[in-house]
Amino acid sequence: MGTAPQYVFPGAIFASIILCILTFSLTAGAALPEVLNAPSANVQQNEPQVVAPAEAQRSEADGSGCEVSLKYPDQIRHWCQLISSYSLTNGLDPDLVAALVWQESGGDPLAYSKSGAVGLMQVMPRDGIAATFMCINGPCFTNRPSIQELQDPTFNIEFGTGMLGGLQVKYGDIREALKYYGPKDVGYYYADKVLGIYANYKK
Repeated sequence: MGTAPQYVFPGAIFASIILCILTFSLTAGAALPEVLNAPSANVQQNEPQVVAPAEAQRSEADGSGCEVSLKYPDQIRHWCQLISSYSLTNGLDPDLVAALVWQESGGDPLAYSKSGAVGLMQVMPRDGIAATFMCINGPCFTNRPSIQELQDPTFNIEFGTGMLGGLQVKYGDIREALKYYGPKDVGYYYADKVLGIYANYKK
């Protein structure tokens, strides 16, 4: 007796394919959240952060607004934000003004020179010893602020940078401006001294 022929109906094949697809979809779907949350193969975890050296270091050390080189000592960098703000307002490099403050007062806001200059930027006031300096038309510093005003660090740096910025505009050169900012009758000695500090400490 022969074997009875076996028939496979197309509907059964189609149903099997659908069942396989459903099973695969359910299995893959369960793992899908893990795939979505997994880190990309191209992204390394815990990479070291790359920062721009000078700017980032200044921001971390001083907060925003500080443009004075990290090379300056603490007693100068203590006034960093005042120096930066008023220097930039008056078209000056903050590192240059920091050099001038370092030369003039060493960062002491109450510094008072033997010639009567006052404060961080050693500005001549209208009173005190400075009142004895006579020019052709009378006391040389009549229109200057008082000693008390110039002992205020904010006022002193604002006034001093305004003076230096004005001299730079007038003479068109920072070396000339420093010559006229500093003591009389010393030529470029004072200017070159400040510029030397600037060259050593600037960022």
